[in-house]
Amino acid sequence: MNDLPPPSPPMPLIRKGFQLIENAFLLLIGTFAVVAMAQEVYETVLNVRVTLKELLLMFIYVEVIAMVAVYYESKKIPITLPMFIAITAISRLLILQGKDQPPENLLYESGAILILAIACAVISYRPPRHSSHDPVLGTARRGTSERG
Repeated sequence: MNDLPPPSPPMPLIRKGFQLIENAFLLLIGTFAVVAMAQEVYETVLNVRVTLKELLLMFIYVEVIAMVAVYYESKKIPITLPMFIAITAISRLLILQGKDQPPENLLYESGAILILAIACAVISYRPPRHSSHDPVLGTARRGTSERG
């Protein structure tokens, strides 16, 4: 009789390997964002001038760092974070382009910002996903009201 347990599947080892690679790249992204921000601050100090385009770029770096931090804590990235980054990036693009672009581009880019802002609002204000039955009260949540 063979009393040896069957060999375990290699999936947990593969999963750990992918998690290690994922964490390494997230650390790299966060490090690069910090380095890029430090370079931007250095250039701003050297020029002794702060402009809106530098502030918006630094804000994008802060949002990227925050997105990495949120992912490390919760292993999830709220969809609104990349949308905020996109809104900031398009705003920066509008500022950098200035008066050199045709007016249609201003409308298109402003429309993109509006669509992203509406999408963020819709996502942020959607009702939470809960079951329709409250196990504590033993009643259905929808359509019930508390009257006293």
